[in-house]
Amino acid sequence: MRVALRRNWVSAVVFSAIAGSALAQAAYPTKPIRLIAPAPPGGGVDLVARTIGDLLSTAVGQPVVVENQSDGDGVVAALNTTRASPDGYTLMIGYVSTHGTKPAVRKLPYDAVKDFTPVAMVAGTPNVFIVPASLSPNTLQEFIQLDRANPGKLFYGSGGAGTLTHLAMEQFKLATNLDMVHVPYRGISQAFVDILGERTQAMLPGLAAALPYIKANKVKALAVTGATRHPLLPDVPTFEELGYQGFEGVQWYGIVGPANMLVPIVEYLNDEIAKILQTPMLRERLSSEALEPMAMTPVEFGRYMQEDIARWRALAKKRHIEISD
Repeated sequence: MRVALRRNWVSAVVFSAIAGSALAQAAYPTKPIRLIAPAPPGGGVDLVARTIGDLLSTAVGQPVVVENQSDGDGVVAALNTTRASPDGYTLMIGYVSTHGTKPAVRKLPYDAVKDFTPVAMVAGTPNVFIVPASLSPNTLQEFIQLDRANPGKLFYGSGGAGTLTHLAMEQFKLATNLDMVHVPYRGISQAFVDILGERTQAMLPGLAAALPYIKANKVKALAVTGATRHPLLPDVPTFEELGYQGFEGVQWYGIVGPANMLVPIVEYLNDEIAKILQTPMLRERLSSEALEPMAMTPVEFGRYMQEDIARWRALAKKRHIEISD
């Protein structure tokens, strides 16, 4: 299925009348679409890119070619996307790092809002508060009591300074006035090595990363972020249930393009992706990352990204967090 671009839509985009009219005569898509994944093969970003790429290719009748561009921790991929033509043939997986936490704590060579067009939100997974299985607390309140009895003696790990795993825990410290020491790692895998080895006492990773260890009873899950309990952890309460408001951060993944994409192309892609998100095949493929579909309109997705950046920027300011490369 393809979408025909009409002249009466051209006024909705920031293109000249001549360029807009020329584009309005064409059908979309008529050639392969490039989907940039700002991460190496493997992991959530790559999974989302290849899952959506495969299903979208079938839906639009053209190949969707995934390109992994992990240099610069996603910055290179973002810049390449902003420099591409806004014709709908270059898209990118924009996710919580590139369009959420990183813009909140770092000076980047791109503007996560102005330099991109929000196309579609895809899915998200909550963060889960975990402790080693051998640690005595079995509830979040018991962990808080343990920390208050041992101020400055408990350590928490993260996937690195400025990541969601770091900022979410700082949000928790701010809400509870706890005194824990941050231990940043180069990636979440090493952080798991140390919490399993009991060298750290807490962590707030994404559910997908933590789930195998929870199922194996190597760590205990005490709370999850988000508005509702996750179906894979029905017995684990949300932070909100436990009396802590504002813990809505999730590991989210969406699709963005260069700024000033034509509105009809964006709406067409959003419609096709919304249909894909309703299919059992999509849910099955994303289940390995504990991801749940999060369908949104382009406007809703754009607002979501702005609010996510604002949330973490406000927290970073309160906690005096600024990362310099």
